[in-house]
Amino acid sequence: MKSTVETLSPTRVRLAVEVPFDELEPSLAKAYKSIARQVRVPGFRPGKAPARIIDQRVGRAVVLDEAVQDAIPRAYADAVRDNAVRALGQPEIELTRLDDGDSLVFTAEVDVRPDVVLPDISGLSVSVDDVEVTEAEVDDRVEALQERYAVLRGVDRPAAAGDYVSIDLRATVDGEELPGGSTTGMSYEVGSDTLMPGLDEALAGTSAGEEKAFQTDLVAGEQAGRTADVVVTVRSVKEKELPELDDEFAETASEFDTLDELRADLRARLEQVKALEQGAQARDRVLEALLDRTEVPLPESAVGAEVEWREHDISHRLESAGMSLDDYLRMEDRPREDFDADMRRSAEAAVKTQLVLDALAEREQLGVSEVELTQHVVSQASRLGIGAQEYADRMAQAGSLPALVAEVRRSKALAFVLEQATVTDASGRPVDLTALRRETEADGDAEGESGTDEPGAEAAEPAAGQLSGAEPAEPAAGQPTGAEAAEPAGGQPTGAETAVTDADAGVPPDAVAAAGSEAPARPASGS
Repeated sequence: MKSTVETLSPTRVRLAVEVPFDELEPSLAKAYKSIARQVRVPGFRPGKAPARIIDQRVGRAVVLDEAVQDAIPRAYADAVRDNAVRALGQPEIELTRLDDGDSLVFTAEVDVRPDVVLPDISGLSVSVDDVEVTEAEVDDRVEALQERYAVLRGVDRPAAAGDYVSIDLRATVDGEELPGGSTTGMSYEVGSDTLMPGLDEALAGTSAGEEKAFQTDLVAGEQAGRTADVVVTVRSVKEKELPELDDEFAETASEFDTLDELRADLRARLEQVKALEQGAQARDRVLEALLDRTEVPLPESAVGAEVEWREHDISHRLESAGMSLDDYLRMEDRPREDFDADMRRSAEAAVKTQLVLDALAEREQLGVSEVELTQHVVSQASRLGIGAQEYADRMAQAGSLPALVAEVRRSKALAFVLEQATVTDASGRPVDLTALRRETEADGDAEGESGTDEPGAEAAEPAAGQLSGAEPAEPAAGQPTGAEAAEPAGGQPTGAETAVTDADAGVPPDAVAAAGSEAPARPASGS
């Protein structure tokens, strides 16, 4: 087999592959055997018809087509390895020549990892906020603890903001009761504005036994956008009674004897939290500084796959909350174009982060030990609330172990950057990141948190498993040749793993696909 590589762009190449016909013999034999099992030939047992009879019955072209479908994936994988192509995603295959008895010639265009020129990370310097706890913040913690020990006492007066009421609700649209639109005995804090528009206004000034009617606009479900008629009945009104903030309260609410001791402990806890927040801020700003100093051409298939995964994940989470993406955008009064643009920027930041950290890990020859991988598996399983062995089995069955290794490797790369960077607080004092480095290595959280739960707002949080760094595996084939664009391969990993990985550098099921097909994303399920 002969193969050559043509560079089309910093992120895309074209492989030209020529396979001598004698190397197709195993695929031809396999094709004859497969077709023989499918056709009935008088005088021959199923699967025993000779090649010449198969040619007469179904045609040599059909046999060649099936043989090509079997041969191209292996030939492509061999060409990728022989030419040290760091392929990403699915290739676009074009069959250019098939001469019976002579050779098979095809081309494969595929995105590749770009070369990343890393800056001198020893010169990275960032500033973070001071760790400062104010009296007001301590007061807030004390008041929150005081709220936990509050008691509700029934009152014989109209409800006011801050009171708790027991209510019955019934919602209808055009006289028809909404599915799930009724409830009885619900406890609700007046003024919290946590249930539906118009409810707080209806409850204010209402006494036990009274009934109020109001209208509300529905924002989710099949009736989203319509107006519902709601009747609320107040069963009881209770006010919240807070305990006195004194030494007796401190003894009741904690292991301390005095309120001053309790406040001192709360202050110390706040300082610990702020120190961790400062460390996380340092991590994010060091990573941001590294990305700002690094130019990286982005493979379009990787970005597109990341966008697809993020959209799927957001839709899945909204669906779990009983909303659609359209419902969410309408509720937020947000144009779809803005949402898509934000999603694109987030995906580009995610892919760039992964490429830069992968390049750094490669330059520093950072490996992943079995112990480190085990620790990561245990950590991720704990977050999901399942056993470590169950999580490992899921990842193995999904073919996602290379993605887990890549996550740990990137976390080590980021820890290395943190060790090299200079971090000071706003007052100019050096910041000790020892604890954060341990946390970063343990968690595998190489990209940081976005700080928001708003869908589409993730800044640079890559989906786990993308650009995993694994060598391209030989893909399954055997589907009919056709001119249609490539369809996503079956058996894609589930869970958090998404989008394009090096291990996806195979061909799609209909191997000889026309140019223009896009690399499929791996949708997350159950996330």
